[in-house]
Amino acid sequence: MSAPSKKMNLLDLTPAAAGEELARFLARVGQPAYRARQIVKHLWQNPAPTFMAMTDLPLNLREQLDTEFSLPRLEIAARQKSSDGTEKFLFKLHDNEAIETVAIPEGDRVTLCISSQAGCALQCAFCATGAMGFTRNLTMFEIAGQVREMRMLADGPINVTNVVFMGMGEPLMNWKAVDATLTTLNDPAGLGIGARHITISTVGVLPGIIALGERPEQFRLAISIHAPSDSLRQELMPINTKYPLAKVIDAAKVFDRRVTFEYVLLGGVNDAEEHAIQLGNLARECKAFVNLIPLHPGGARGFTPTPTERITTFARWLRKAGVEVAVRKSRGIDIAAACGQLRVERLGRRPPRRANRDGDIQVA
Repeated sequence: MSAPSKKMNLLDLTPAAAGEELARFLARVGQPAYRARQIVKHLWQNPAPTFMAMTDLPLNLREQLDTEFSLPRLEIAARQKSSDGTEKFLFKLHDNEAIETVAIPEGDRVTLCISSQAGCALQCAFCATGAMGFTRNLTMFEIAGQVREMRMLADGPINVTNVVFMGMGEPLMNWKAVDATLTTLNDPAGLGIGARHITISTVGVLPGIIALGERPEQFRLAISIHAPSDSLRQELMPINTKYPLAKVIDAAKVFDRRVTFEYVLLGGVNDAEEHAIQLGNLARECKAFVNLIPLHPGGARGFTPTPTERITTFARWLRKAGVEVAVRKSRGIDIAAACGQLRVERLGRRPPRRANRDGDIQVA
């Protein structure tokens, strides 16, 4: 793909900020102010692929917009569809990096799993994305654009009802862009998705949990626990050195909305009764809901998935401890839908980088 244009990218602005820029531009070129609302509508609500496609605007205005602003796209480099309806997209970025997005239908809902970084620096032992290394943070356009592209598919739009930041990368280590993306996803003038239908998943980046909690909208928080003790979590998730389990639990306790614990079950590693008891104690501390996740074969890296019978037993142990629990259904196994697999297949792995590469979380 070509390098980014020097023109202002309207898709890297929240709808309100884009409206302000457009108002100044329209005043300068002698166009009526109401045109700004028409143009903003074409950014996210009813996205147009180009300015020239905004046919409710006069031709001379479309030409002026094209001179002043850019309206970039994410290029679909690969698309796969599972037998269960799950679809996986590999998007190519302007610098030839690539990110993955997964659309998961369930009844009348479609959940879109989006990426916030190209690769990931955290190197969790069981994660395919962590194995590929880290390149850079994504911009707001590159994150929110994954949802936008679903509305512009050539064979018909995918109506996304829920968004989860559970794709490539740690969203709370790219807070500046993720913060603006949340606004654009939720804004009625943007993508118009309800806050309770948008979930941020984090390994427990404490400043980001605080920043998310300070926002007034009811965005959901999911914390990747994966081990109920510091010693085991340290083995599986190196970030535990910086953000130890006790501090993560303390942050979850003061988060004023319901928290979900994500827990990938690894055969013979974190699926014993003692682990269930420890996890149950942590969940009760902060009234968390526990989401048990069967290990996806593509993320194994030497680990063995916990057998189905043991997953059922583990869930029963948690319920006995008074904890609400669900077991996530494995989706897209036949298209290698574990995060990062398609990108590794197409681009190969990158040397891992330290977790503090590209700066820490950007909290104002």
